[in-house]
Amino acid sequence: MTLRDEIGRAAFFEPLETLLEDTRPELEVADLAHVTSVGNGVARVVGFTDLHADELVSFGAGLMGIASSLGERETGVMVLGPTESIRPGDRVRRTHRVVDVPVGRALLGRVVDALGRPLDEAGRLEAEDRAPVERTAPPIMHRAPVEVPLQTGIKAVDAAVPVGLGQRQLILGDRQTGKTAIAVDTILNQADSGVVSVYCAVGQRASAVARVIQRLRDEGALERTVVVAASGEDAPGLQFIAPYAATSIAEAFMAEGRDVLIVYDDLTRHARAYREISLLLRRPPGREAYPGDIFYIHSRLLERATHLRDAHGGGSLTALPVIETQAQNISAYIPTNLISITDGQIYLSPKLFEKGQLPAIDVGKSVSRVGGKAQLPAYRAVAGDLRLFYTQFEELETFARFGTQMDEETRTKLARGRRVREILRQSEGLHLSVPDQIAALLAATSGLFDDIPVENIARAERRAMDAARKNCEEITTRLAEGGALEDADRDALLKAMEGALDDMRGGGSGGERGDGNA
Repeated sequence: MTLRDEIGRAAFFEPLETLLEDTRPELEVADLAHVTSVGNGVARVVGFTDLHADELVSFGAGLMGIASSLGERETGVMVLGPTESIRPGDRVRRTHRVVDVPVGRALLGRVVDALGRPLDEAGRLEAEDRAPVERTAPPIMHRAPVEVPLQTGIKAVDAAVPVGLGQRQLILGDRQTGKTAIAVDTILNQADSGVVSVYCAVGQRASAVARVIQRLRDEGALERTVVVAASGEDAPGLQFIAPYAATSIAEAFMAEGRDVLIVYDDLTRHARAYREISLLLRRPPGREAYPGDIFYIHSRLLERATHLRDAHGGGSLTALPVIETQAQNISAYIPTNLISITDGQIYLSPKLFEKGQLPAIDVGKSVSRVGGKAQLPAYRAVAGDLRLFYTQFEELETFARFGTQMDEETRTKLARGRRVREILRQSEGLHLSVPDQIAALLAATSGLFDDIPVENIARAERRAMDAARKNCEEITTRLAEGGALEDADRDALLKAMEGALDDMRGGGSGGERGDGNA
């Protein structure tokens, strides 16, 4: 071998020898499996010798999944993202952790997905901490009674079906009847209450979610709201975990002693996403093809809403789940499940919606089983029997359509009932304070509007509320602070409002005689 060859050999091998000397092999132990089949949002893997239920597994490239169905040989995985990149034979790795999301004040004003990843253009999310999406509900001994009201700013809700902090109040009705509008108006009404809001959109159209976000931004409410979105275009797995992730975000604020409002919009689509996943994982179907644990899926979610005792922070989590009915069938599977889980329901009637009675709340089918104890005393003084009176009026109005002759008392009840119905009308986005609501309800139930034509009731209502604010400032201030309505206060308010309505009277109940079709 010539000198030139020796030099060339040394120049070629010396860098390799140096690289080998600097390289130290490291042994990595990992639990690996491989994909056997892929479906729409699910994958089946084989090869894990040890795996925990609901454990996260990694498909690589940032795509994760949840070990949902554990078998002796095969595991069904709920994929948290698009499955187009997964192929049979791909490796799957254990992560030894469960799904968690970022929590803390850094999320206020942000829009994130079910895994806590930012969806807005506000930059990187600097989270203070992380929390698992699945957590055990607070035990009974840590819970306090529902005693403080959550004002929605909507007369029909605050007077007839009140909501308290820590309550679970269902909002249900057919599509396009105003369910989301009531939930969003409740969020907007918390501007001065210090309540933190979490809006969780499940299975909604991206355009619908964008409209809600824009409205929150325009009204200045986004800065105290967290939006968790899993649209209908997202994977079923992301739609399934979104409500649990949103609840963990809300619980972090509750642990700080704050009052939190969470809206699930809506759990009907959440149930459908879980049904799709379960059928693809070949779980036995039950009623309406839903899996047998669909009740537990929602009950373990909503049981996390509560009001904690002072010894455990004193915070509260109020839940407003939204579900969609079909053809007004509130006895379907998912609606009856949610009705039995929650503490009451607000039912929106498509018939009322078509008649222009907005919000289209059916007072007779709506109920609040625990909110009445939290209702302010002034509401009970002016609208204690409102639900009973209104239900009787609706039955009487139906009977009157047959053309039956009625006595004077019946005609008076019909006239007052129509005016109470007008008072319960309220435009979307109009949030009334407690004193304004009390004044309007007092005037209606006391008969101040009986002699005013129905078409002028809205104008009379505004004039009555203005008169109460202007002439009874001390009383309205006390009512706003939660004070009771004394007899002297009632007389003073009625006197002030009556004087403001004198020039509007005429054409009252006398103009409504006959068959009640006015």
